[in-house]
Amino acid sequence: MKFRTLGMSGLHVSAVGLGCMGMSHAYGKPADKNEMVELLAEAVDMGYTFFDTAELYGTPDNPNYNEEVVGEALHEFRDKVVIATKCGIRFARPDLASNHDIITDSRPEAIRRSVEGSLHRLRTDHIDLYYQHRIDKNVKPEVVADIMSDLIKEGKILHWGISEATEQYLRRAHKVCPVTAIQNRYSMMARWHESLFPVCEELGVGFVAFSPLANGLLTECYNAESKFDAEYDYRAVMPQYQKESFAQNKYLFEMLNQLAETHHATPAQISLAWMMCKRPWIVPIPGTRRLCRMKENIGAADIMLSAEEVANIDKALSTMEMSDVFGGSRIVNG
Repeated sequence: MKFRTLGMSGLHVSAVGLGCMGMSHAYGKPADKNEMVELLAEAVDMGYTFFDTAELYGTPDNPNYNEEVVGEALHEFRDKVVIATKCGIRFARPDLASNHDIITDSRPEAIRRSVEGSLHRLRTDHIDLYYQHRIDKNVKPEVVADIMSDLIKEGKILHWGISEATEQYLRRAHKVCPVTAIQNRYSMMARWHESLFPVCEELGVGFVAFSPLANGLLTECYNAESKFDAEYDYRAVMPQYQKESFAQNKYLFEMLNQLAETHHATPAQISLAWMMCKRPWIVPIPGTRRLCRMKENIGAADIMLSAEEVANIDKALSTMEMSDVFGGSRIVNG
């Protein structure tokens, strides 16, 4: 496995991380806990060192389930891995299994309460990278940065980050307590955060890309006939998984397949390699429940696309027909 560095403070992580959300949340009914514990251990053996979870990636019965699974699986490897988790949101309807509206809460007392719970569930005395899960319009970035600074001084977290960051919010927060990484949605189908790249470069902030395969669409494991459980699986309502979207994305799939053939790779690997070849501080965190996909994703770190190839891909993406893509759960007032 190759490694990358997030932030000026030097957080070293595997070039491809593992997003753990789908093991228990948003991509169908939760997977068997013992199987996921075993899969996470296999990920460590494979070379993954960067694992992403959150306090809310659970079920109606156990909203913190994902952290519990990650904590159980990685406890014995704690000195070998970087664990990232998140705070600052809750679900408007926690009784529902899928398609949640989100309520933000980044008050200092809420963050303190969350970090204590996460430390307990993750079976650790520190969190390597602690994200504000979504921006809370009712709490100033300076206030959030200040409490994160206190938690760093106390040794409860080592680094902090912001998920779905904007430039203004990032700059204001970074002045108070340096931000190690932002975690934003980014894929060939969701490029609206590329405007943050110069800011990340300027401030020395890493970019962790979630949903780097457009929620799995760019793996080309699905087609117009694919069905998803509307109760448990967000993909049932995602625009890129509607029947008509597969025809709309025809040219994208063709380009991926051509590049995959040229580089003796898979479409998913090309999708990940494309973003990693853009900047040395971009780290994708694709999720999976399957060992074969985990092996496939980690292999993307070995694929090198030239600057010319990346530029040509960008040009094609900017001009080709493409369906809409899921942009995230709705934030509502509490």
